[in-house]
Amino acid sequence: MLRIHFTGDDLARVRMAVRPDELWETILSFHRLRERRRALVFGEWRSETRARLNGETRLLAPMVPPQGYFPDFLTPPEGGGGLDAGLEALRATPPGRLHSELALAAAGRGGAAVLPGRLAALAEGDPEPLARLVGVLRSYYRAAIEPYWPHIQARVEADRAVRGRALLDGGAGELLASLPPVLRWRAPVLEADYPVERELHLDGRGLLLQPSFFCRGTPVVYRDTALPPVLVYPAVHSCAPAFSETGGPSLGKLVGHTRSAVLQAIRFGCTTSELARRAGVSLASASQHAAVLREAGLVVTLRHGNAVLHTLTPLGAALLRGGAAAEAAG
Repeated sequence: MLRIHFTGDDLARVRMAVRPDELWETILSFHRLRERRRALVFGEWRSETRARLNGETRLLAPMVPPQGYFPDFLTPPEGGGGLDAGLEALRATPPGRLHSELALAAAGRGGAAVLPGRLAALAEGDPEPLARLVGVLRSYYRAAIEPYWPHIQARVEADRAVRGRALLDGGAGELLASLPPVLRWRAPVLEADYPVERELHLDGRGLLLQPSFFCRGTPVVYRDTALPPVLVYPAVHSCAPAFSETGGPSLGKLVGHTRSAVLQAIRFGCTTSELARRAGVSLASASQHAAVLREAGLVVTLRHGNAVLHTLTPLGAALLRGGAAAEAAG
């Protein structure tokens, strides 16, 4: 069981990550790459990704086990500023921390106190193996994450919209209560099933909530409690393929003033009832328009309590920006 203990100051400092974190998605996707479950959801992604890889797994596998602890330095807090910022922070990891965290990862797999050669060189803080690790992570990211980044962004943005609405409706407590069912808010403690017993006391530092597309089942926190507290949790639960094709015949339906008005109404996120009111259409019509836009890959829909919340995907936002630019030019 994981228990995260909040004070009043911590509740005031709960915040949502502004974007998906490339390094968290990279490392967590490596778990999905090697598991055999969820073939419907990730099967096609695994096949496509494996075809692009060129030996990156040989270095990553010893330090990122299929389950359990992996080194905190692989996902530095600076990664919230983008892949380059995260990799530069990783490159600057002190040798002492490299050695202790790699030793913990090896011990978690039943390894001996002596690290295997490849990890031993990395643990010494030698710039060459550290630079090699940075290169491998960047290469893996390009193969496994970058081609799917717009879809990952859309899912995380949709989750952020749900959490943001909960925060507006009921404050930090409602936000924490709205998290996926794997997390349970029992004030002043947030609980989750976890591989080991963990008690995380925030002590007034607050908590960063980081939705992740590739996080499935169990949320993740840093093992080192001295690091800025972050909770990585699953952004979406679905039995559908993770990366379905967008476009095709559905886009041919996207004509006319009404659907343009619907797309504009969804711009900042809304429920079906709000969509109907903003676009001036019936509830049934609003639902039908949202379904067409969703099939075309322009909208993501998530359930929030008894309502559903519609948000734009990057493709939908780009189409909206393009339409506005064309209208202005006209």
